[in-house]
Amino acid sequence: MPDLTHGDDAAAVNSLRSAIMRLSRRLKHQRVDESLSPTEMSVLGTLAKYGRATPGELARKEHVQPPSMTRIVALLEAKGLVRLEPHPEDRRQKVVTQTEQAEVMLEESRRKRNAFLATLADGLDADEWEKLRAAAPVLEKLAHL
Repeated sequence: MPDLTHGDDAAAVNSLRSAIMRLSRRLKHQRVDESLSPTEMSVLGTLAKYGRATPGELARKEHVQPPSMTRIVALLEAKGLVRLEPHPEDRRQKVVTQTEQAEVMLEESRRKRNAFLATLADGLDADEWEKLRAAAPVLEKLAHL
């Protein structure tokens, strides 16, 4: 277990946090649709990754309160990016599904952000690129813990 109170481990965590925050801010500026909030984009990404879900399931995955997710889903529905359908087993609930319009927008957003990251990666040497490729699964794991 790393010692996060001082020394090299604490410095590494601090550096990682700072770098992720800076890179995240830069990636946010690479959006295709400026009318969507980062949270709305995240919900669409979650639907793309996991498929249809209830608002409660989305709230858990996005780490927001259910009433907040209800508002987000309503905004996305009004923009034509999700559909609400009856739950197959529980008539009191709805299931959220992304629309084709959302799929197209997400794909374009991914392409734009991937191109931005590829441009940044062009500045890395072979050793740095190999380290980044090796770190990607670990960063992915951290993002989903």
